[in-house]
Amino acid sequence: MKLLRFVVVAAVLAYAGWLAWPWIAPLLGTAAPPDAEAMRSSAETGAPLFGFLPGWTLLAAAVLLYVIAALMLGSGSSKAAVAYFLGFLADAALRLAIDGRAPAEIFTAPEATVASAAGETAGLPLDPLWLALGGLLLLGALVIVASRRIRRKRLPGQFAY
Repeated sequence: MKLLRFVVVAAVLAYAGWLAWPWIAPLLGTAAPPDAEAMRSSAETGAPLFGFLPGWTLLAAAVLLYVIAALMLGSGSSKAAVAYFLGFLADAALRLAIDGRAPAEIFTAPEATVASAAGETAGLPLDPLWLALGGLLLLGALVIVASRRIRRKRLPGQFAY
C-alpha cells in the first residue's frame, strides 16, 4: 500500500508540475511547451470566467490544491481525496471554460462539430478534453484508495501493542 501511495503522490505532483510549468519554465530559462503556453495565455488574457473570476486564479488554485493533496497523501492523511477533488473541480471548470463551449452544446453537438472545435484529434474516438478529465478522475479514485487507512480491530481481551 505504501508503494501505491508513493506512485500516486508522484503522479499528482507530476501533473501539478505540468500545470504550473508555463510559470516555472521562464524562471529556469527554458521555454514552455506550446500547448501549456496556450493554456496559460488563455487563462491570463481571457475574459473573466463566470463573469467575475479571472482564469489564472482557477489555474493557481488547481495547482495549489493538487500539491496540498499530494502532501496530505504522502503524510497518510485520509482527507487527501477532498483536496484532490477540489483541485479537480477547479481544473475541470478551467478546462471547460477555456474550451469555450456551452454545457448544452457539449452534449448535443454532432461528432464532426466537436472534433473540429477541438482541433485535429489524430483519430481519437473521444475529445481529448474528456480523455484528460477521465484520466484525472481515475487518478482521483487511486487517491481515494491510497488514502484509506487500514485499521486493525481489537477484540475484547486483546492487548493493544
